[in-house]
Amino acid sequence: MNLERLIKTTLLTTIFLGCSLLNAQDMVNVPLEPTFDDMGPPVPVEANEEETADLLAPQIKHPEGAENMPAIDEMDSHLLERIDRGLSYLAGQQEENGSFGRGRFSNHVAITSIAALAFMSNGHVPGRGDYGERVQSALEFILDNSQESGLIAAQAAHGPMYGHGFATLFLGEIYGMSYSDDRVREVLEKAVDLIVRTQNREGGWRYQPVPVDADVSVTICQVMALRSARNAGIKVPRSTIDRAVRYIRECQNSDGGFRYMTRVGNSAWPRTAAGVATLFYAGIYEDNSINQGLGYLVRTALPGRSRIRESHYYYGQYYAVQAMYLAGGNWWRAWWPAVRENLLRRQSTNGGWLDHHIGGAYSTAMALIVLQVPKRYLPIFQR
Repeated sequence: MNLERLIKTTLLTTIFLGCSLLNAQDMVNVPLEPTFDDMGPPVPVEANEEETADLLAPQIKHPEGAENMPAIDEMDSHLLERIDRGLSYLAGQQEENGSFGRGRFSNHVAITSIAALAFMSNGHVPGRGDYGERVQSALEFILDNSQESGLIAAQAAHGPMYGHGFATLFLGEIYGMSYSDDRVREVLEKAVDLIVRTQNREGGWRYQPVPVDADVSVTICQVMALRSARNAGIKVPRSTIDRAVRYIRECQNSDGGFRYMTRVGNSAWPRTAAGVATLFYAGIYEDNSINQGLGYLVRTALPGRSRIRESHYYYGQYYAVQAMYLAGGNWWRAWWPAVRENLLRRQSTNGGWLDHHIGGAYSTAMALIVLQVPKRYLPIFQR
């Protein structure tokens, strides 16, 4: 009896090992994509030809993001109704001079630009849509605060390159959506030129329009602005993008997250989202840094899966949803429903979202942009 049991055990073990080997061989050629079973990143894919190819060139083919591969049930009537309430609240936050932001954030070109982008994310542009006049008023405020040097900033601005980056992005999106005002192109070209001139020797940007220091947060604003302008037909030097990519790579830690600057520092999910988005907007779609950064985001900040730090919450979700959308596949399918539900739970009864530090116009605009990414109106979200 013991001998018979031993023979059976040996046969079963042999069959199991044989099947395991066959499965391992079959898996060699299976396309790599995250399953999120352990919330780790997918196996990295080596970048190639970065030094020779113009990664922003429209003829370069890249793997699909979510642009043409939507997740199941991305939008429904409940979400659309909540968006409408948010837009109504945001419209009520606009000042007479066209700006958004109050208190110490009044006359703020960044908040004004983000608010305008929130309306544009629903298809409202000057001359079209219920909130087209709101966008037009915001545009006039931005144009009125453009300087001869190319800098877009209100007089009281502190750290104006943040606002300049968002304002340039706004103008690029306006110009890219067939807006015919000649003033837009003129101001946009000067704004792009200022960004190019003020890039520091590391490859990044910081608060002031001088090429001295750099951090990830300000750098992503400028790279998005340059990408939007490039999409709209404004010339952007490839060397500027190449240097920005090198800078961002140097800010990534071994855990896949990004630190604030090139000097030693801890990773955090909001700036990791910004770092990954920077690489995407620089025209890089397959890369170790992207895969590791996406994995870090899912492990540390997937809404509903882990406790998310509230600091810079709306800023982080703004960049994270873009990163996941551009990554596509399971990244998008996992992140989108999670962030959608998380944001809807945070919406106030008046239709807005509240950020106690910066104010309701900022947080509402950020939340609305996130929730309307699946509408695919903004050119910047299209590869």
